[in-house]
Amino acid sequence: MQRVLFHSTIFGPIHSRRLGTSLGINLTPNDGKICSFDCLYCEAGFNAQGPGTTGISPRAEVARELEAKLRAMKEAGERLDVITFSGNGEPTLHPDFEGVIDDTIALRDKYFPDVKISVLTNSTRLGNSGVHAALAKVDNNIMKLDSAIPETVALLDRPAPGYDLDRVIERIGSFGGRGIVQTMLCRGEFEGREIDNTTDAEIDALIEAYRRINPGEIMIYTIDRPTPATQLRRIPRPELEAIGARIAQATGIAVQVSG
Repeated sequence: MQRVLFHSTIFGPIHSRRLGTSLGINLTPNDGKICSFDCLYCEAGFNAQGPGTTGISPRAEVARELEAKLRAMKEAGERLDVITFSGNGEPTLHPDFEGVIDDTIALRDKYFPDVKISVLTNSTRLGNSGVHAALAKVDNNIMKLDSAIPETVALLDRPAPGYDLDRVIERIGSFGGRGIVQTMLCRGEFEGREIDNTTDAEIDALIEAYRRINPGEIMIYTIDRPTPATQLRRIPRPELEAIGARIAQATGIAVQVSG
């Protein structure tokens, strides 16, 4: 079974296709996965692998490790573009997520004041006031919306019970031009069911959702690493670019394409 990717709280820096030289922060366990989605394409594997034994790092420990890494990078004269909250699950599930963000902003300002702070979130916790406030503070609040059709979301992202797509779209839109919407495009099959969120109907639905949200930017991308659902396929770059151009023309919103 495919397992978690990251085995520490602070990892990298690595090169991100979308963000540049990125220092990662994993707020989920180092030996397991905790997420409110169970995406077929997740590079960290399925949730069935379990939460592991290390638990979630306390706020103070995250700050201590981050400061040690930033200090070492500063002393070595290393380059850094962004600090990115990602990892083995959904970062906003951390019980003191807003406090962690506050600490990260303070440490960024101390060591690398020009560096951006990014959060990759699946958008399931936007109704939490602390999470919402924290995401409003970061430079790149990157919120997932893989489909605007509920059946596709249920098949591809497999959210926890209680997920309401219409409410999520509304909450993403509450950030207005300060938000970034990220969409993974892929096709294939899983357990005998066809998956394709690139059809005309899918893209039309996404365009309507993007218009409703009116984000500052849209990011579309495709599979880059092995996925736990092995019959998924990446979208060829020319097709991805054509979809991006269609979305940009229809919405008037800047679209970043990677893949």
